[in-house]
Amino acid sequence: MRSEGRRGVMFGGFGGQGIVTAGFITGQAAVLYDNKEATFTQVYGPEARGSACYSGVVVSQGEISYPYLLNPEIMVIMSQEAYEKFLPQLQQGGMLIVDSTIVKPGKLAEKYRLYKVPATEMAEKLGRRIVANVIMLGFASVVWDAVSVEALQEAVKAGVPKKYLGLNLKAFQIGVKLAEKALKKTTEH
Repeated sequence: MRSEGRRGVMFGGFGGQGIVTAGFITGQAAVLYDNKEATFTQVYGPEARGSACYSGVVVSQGEISYPYLLNPEIMVIMSQEAYEKFLPQLQQGGMLIVDSTIVKPGKLAEKYRLYKVPATEMAEKLGRRIVANVIMLGFASVVWDAVSVEALQEAVKAGVPKKYLGLNLKAFQIGVKLAEKALKKTTEH
């Protein structure tokens, strides 16, 4: 079920972390600002808030014939439960971005390109733990090229409450800077 140019990202965490919002913003960025096609799906655990949930986004230059995410090339994981539950779906050699404040990756993570981002810790320093998802979006926008950094930033601007716009843009930029630093490290070695 792979169409040419089909790219996929999964955001996983627990209810209340903005996992669904992160996926929605990514889909909006692709469609509205990068002129691509995208589908967005979301799944909550039966308990909703506090249990593992995910959102998936498929991005393509052309028409998407199958809307659901299968074996994403990148996963952004923000809870240990989501890590345990969803990691087996990540395609071989895929990219794994974890919130290192919360997620402690095991041996399995070594099979993937692993990035550890202290998103929740950074968000707490900003005074709002809830923007950890936007830090992760900023990070992902640099290391995953299916959606541009500019498009994601525009979608963040459009998708967050106006009174928290400055805070969210600051969080996004923190993620961007952390990713640029991480990429610089990998090219130096």
